[in-house]
Amino acid sequence: MNSQPNFLREPHDPKDPSPWRALYLDQSLPLAEECKRAWLEDVSSRSRQFLLPLVRPIARLTIVALQILKIVIPKRFTSSALLHRLLEWNMRTWLSPNANLLIFRHFHLGSEILDFIARNTRGVTVTTNPLKPRRLTEVRDHLYLKHDINLFNFVIALNEQLRERGLELAPIDELDFSGITDGPLPIEPMPARWSNFIDLQTAIELYTPFYQLLLTDNDFWRASNSLQLDETIGLYVARLLGTAWTPALINNRHPLVPLSTMQAGFRLVLHGLATEMQHALLVQYKRAQLQVLTARSS
Repeated sequence: MNSQPNFLREPHDPKDPSPWRALYLDQSLPLAEECKRAWLEDVSSRSRQFLLPLVRPIARLTIVALQILKIVIPKRFTSSALLHRLLEWNMRTWLSPNANLLIFRHFHLGSEILDFIARNTRGVTVTTNPLKPRRLTEVRDHLYLKHDINLFNFVIALNEQLRERGLELAPIDELDFSGITDGPLPIEPMPARWSNFIDLQTAIELYTPFYQLLLTDNDFWRASNSLQLDETIGLYVARLLGTAWTPALINNRHPLVPLSTMQAGFRLVLHGLATEMQHALLVQYKRAQLQVLTARSS
């Protein structure tokens, strides 16, 4: 994999400016450098330009066909173990290194955000189940399914205790950022063979029908509905930070209104970016708090 993406290596042409270079240089949104480079290189690839428009309509038609099929034989083909073995093989064989990196980053960052909320919600004790895979073989351990289950279990456990004790999420004087990683994540290098060319968005569209086929209806609908908890988690973080603007980073909204699974692939991309921006924001706050504490002690 090249050390720099094409849009950074090629000289700037004022008569034909690169949109990817502009988005990379823009700093209006909080986003880790590693994520921004990987994401923009991935979305500027030929795979996304030419393959995604072909894959997306076929994948969505397949979702409709499978939904009809599962009315007749609802649990005949379900197997989470088979699904995750297929996902691991496809990630190893076909996905670009950037796509795999972004997927693994998502598991790490999502776990760290839930940990931050648990650490800083006073008066409750919520045990988290962090998912921080380092290598592709860990996908086989029902990684994707556990990610969705963890999120719902966390929301249930947190709010049961808040309701029972008459408490609310609120800012505190000194937040605990010890679970937020400021720097590289412990993820092993991903395969970079000739066949590893499929971008993240195309891969998500391809995988969604397999999700629907090999998961039970409950698991598939839960996975789809979990995307709308972005707003919920964003509000939790905003209340702990004492700010009102962080939910503006989120596009998956209104968790009380379930959406069609037809757009699950696109919404999953928004979910990934929301997680990246929420985590980058927490890193900014962590650095700012560290500077204040250092100034006090000096």
